[in-house]
Amino acid sequence: MVKLGGSVITNKEKPLSARTRNMDGIAAALAKLREPVVVVHGGGSFGHYWSVKYDMHTKPARYEIRGVATVKNSMARLNMMVLDSLLNAGLSPYSVPPACISRSGRPLSAGIKETGEEARAGLVPVTYGDALWAGRGRTYILSGDRIMGMLARALRPRLCIFAMNVDGLYESPRTRKLIPELGRGTPELGEAGMDVTGGMGRKIEEGRKIARGGTKVFLVNGKKPRRILDAALKGSFAGTIIRGHK
Repeated sequence: MVKLGGSVITNKEKPLSARTRNMDGIAAALAKLREPVVVVHGGGSFGHYWSVKYDMHTKPARYEIRGVATVKNSMARLNMMVLDSLLNAGLSPYSVPPACISRSGRPLSAGIKETGEEARAGLVPVTYGDALWAGRGRTYILSGDRIMGMLARALRPRLCIFAMNVDGLYESPRTRKLIPELGRGTPELGEAGMDVTGGMGRKIEEGRKIARGGTKVFLVNGKKPRRILDAALKGSFAGTIIRGHK
């Protein structure tokens, strides 16, 4: 399973701006793998931009309906770009709307099972963070990181790779000293000045949950697609590995 971070496939400094070169590079790398692959992507300057503008969050609430529609429309546009990139690289992408695998924040086992079957058949299921219906007039944002955890716990992939716009987890944003391994004996989040604010914190939280289930979790720089291949094929790479621990 590979998560394409929104900061890798879009330009967060410019609303509704995609980084198609990064998409194409990652797609070319994934085309070299000879095993089932599931892709999840974030919203970046598309869905994330609008969710911030309309003040929408992961907690179900009565958010502005116009905002819900706008987020969904922008994510569909970004998803199409990702699909085109994968298709052009020779892969067989298969869009899986997040509503097919989650309802009211809970996993839909039938939809998740089908996603695994699609991957084993040679398709590349592609799903993404989005605005979803929660019932009783409420909606919420389901993040791509949350989807990674949801799918990994059910599908038990060989490994999960989070492709980000940095080399991995840093001890400090100032020194940018890379933490090669996060596991037993590693400081908890927020200690030792670790750079785990915002989106990074969510990745580490989900990554640790996934790793505790027995799946290897790698954090790599998605702007350097070769590192995705190194993680998938060699297990030795430049980045951060999250190991499960009790």
